[in-house]
Amino acid sequence: MFDRDRVFVGITPTGWTNDDYPLLGDDISFGQCVSEMALAGFEGCSVGHKYPKDPEILAEELGRRGLRISEPWTSLFFTVNDMRERTIEGFEQSMAFIKRMGGDRIVVAELGHAVHQQPVPPIANKPVFDDAQWTALVTGLNELGRLAAEAGMVMCYHHHMGTGVMTRAEVDRLMHDVDPEVVHLLLDTGHLYWAGDDPLALARAYADRIRHVHLKDIRHDVMQACNARYLSFIESIMEGVFTVPGDGVIDFEPIFQTLAEADYAGWLMIEAEQDAEKANPLDYARMARRYLRETAGL
Repeated sequence: MFDRDRVFVGITPTGWTNDDYPLLGDDISFGQCVSEMALAGFEGCSVGHKYPKDPEILAEELGRRGLRISEPWTSLFFTVNDMRERTIEGFEQSMAFIKRMGGDRIVVAELGHAVHQQPVPPIANKPVFDDAQWTALVTGLNELGRLAAEAGMVMCYHHHMGTGVMTRAEVDRLMHDVDPEVVHLLLDTGHLYWAGDDPLALARAYADRIRHVHLKDIRHDVMQACNARYLSFIESIMEGVFTVPGDGVIDFEPIFQTLAEADYAGWLMIEAEQDAEKANPLDYARMARRYLRETAGL
C-alpha cells in the first residue's frame, strides 16, 4: 500500500505524559516513555515536556533507542493583538530545533482564544474568527510557510478541538485561503471526528495537500456522553474519549488507501491522549503498532 522507504511510523508521548496537562502521567519518566516507544516498534516520536532540552543529549538518548524526532509543535497567536512577533520567533526556534534533529516537518496550530485548556466544553465555547482574524491568520501562515519552504522544511496546519480551526468548514476556508505551495495540512482523524465531521472525506478532499498525519481513534459512546455532560477537553480525555487506531469507531483502512493512492510520503503518527493509569501506555502502543502492520502494511 505505502512506499516503506518514504512512509514512517511514529507515536506521540501523549499516551504516557501530556504537555497541556503536566500532572497527567507525572510519574512516568522520559526514559520509560521513549524506551517503551522503541519496544513497541516505532521509528520516531514527537517532542514532550519531559524530553531533554539539549538537542545533543536528546539525539543521543533517542539514537540509542533507534528513534528520531518526527516534528515539533508550535502554537500560533496571529489572532491575538501584539502576538505576531512572538509567534514568528517561536516558529523560528522550532525550525532551528527540527533542522538540528534532522527532520523537516513542523506542526502549527492557531491557539488564539482557544478553549481546549480551559474548564469548559470545547465545542460550545470554541472561538469563531471574524474576517479580520481570518486575514491575520492566513497572512501569518503564508509568511511562516515561506520561511519554512526556504529552509527546506514542510509546515503543516493542525486543526484542533476547541480552536478557531476545528470543523470541516473551517479547514475548508483555511485551505482555500492559504498559499497551497507553502501551507500544508495535518490530518488528525480523532479531532475531526469529534468536531462532527468525517476524516475520510477530508482525506479524500485534500489528499494531495496532506503532509503529516496524526492517527487517533474515538470511543463514540464516550464522546457522546462527554458532549451530553458538557465536559471539558481534559475531562473528556480522562473519561477516555480518545484511543489508538483499531480500538474505536473510525475505519482507518480507506483513509490509508486514500493517502497511499495520493503517494503520501512522511510520518503516520499514533496519537491518543489517555490517562496512563487507566490505559497502560505500552499495551496501547503495541496495539496501535500491530494495527498499522495489519491494515497499512507498515
